[in-house]
Amino acid sequence: MEFGSEIIVIPAIFVGLPWLILHYVTRWKTAATLTNDDERMLGDMHELARRLEDRLDTVERLVAQENPGWQPRRMELDTPDFDPENIRRLERNR
Repeated sequence: MEFGSEIIVIPAIFVGLPWLILHYVTRWKTAATLTNDDERMLGDMHELARRLEDRLDTVERLVAQENPGWQPRRMELDTPDFDPENIRRLERNR
């Protein structure tokens, strides 16, 4: 190995490699993560969605009492029947 190539290789190993590793470790740590405010906001949104669901259930129950033949057209999201095409089909049949 010549003296000129050692000038390039040694700094690349002892300076460049640690810099590269530390650079990506820093990027990884500053990547987008949920902050405490984000988690609190998600909790608030979940609580709001639960309250709105309760209100909707109450309204549906009241409407069903006044109109015995009325059936809600809601589909539960966790059922296997939930399909965007089924929703489009229901909207066309209205």
